[in-house]
Amino acid sequence: MACVHLQDIRRAVPMACRLMIATACVMLMPYTVPAADELPKEAVLPLGLAGKAIQASLDSCSKDGYRVSVAIVDRGGVLRAMARSDGAGPHTVDSSRKKAYTAASLRRPTTELAELVAKVQALQALRDMNDQVLILGGGLPIEIGGEIVGGIGVGGAPGAHLDDACAQAGLDAIGAAPKVPASK
Repeated sequence: MACVHLQDIRRAVPMACRLMIATACVMLMPYTVPAADELPKEAVLPLGLAGKAIQASLDSCSKDGYRVSVAIVDRGGVLRAMARSDGAGPHTVDSSRKKAYTAASLRRPTTELAELVAKVQALQALRDMNDQVLILGGGLPIEIGGEIVGGIGVGGAPGAHLDDACAQAGLDAIGAAPKVPASK
């Protein structure tokens, strides 16, 4: 009988341990759920929409005879997609990416920033913020549903207003908020 009693004790110990572990897990569960609820929820520009915006920008510039590069960055300024039309200058790759970065980071069209920097001497330092900022027209923030999800930059057309127009064509193609006033 002592053997049977010993077996019951052996079964009871693992069962008690399992019960304590389960109880501890249940008690800790409420603390993990609110942590997940505190994580920020951010909209992300899907790669398919980025590609659609790039193609629309390239098409808009191409129909006017401009050979450009178009870049799309995410809200953090990281390159999401890029294309360079045949014959576009090699400098357009960097300029389009930096314009997109600047528009996303500062959340404003780069033409607006260039005008502001030219008017307000104290803002000249914006140009030297970091080596990725390019305050030159052609970069627009991508705003969808009231949230900035990235930036688009166009480089290579013969004038900042033309780069802006091509970038706006990309925004229009994906239903983003317009950033360039409609031409009269």
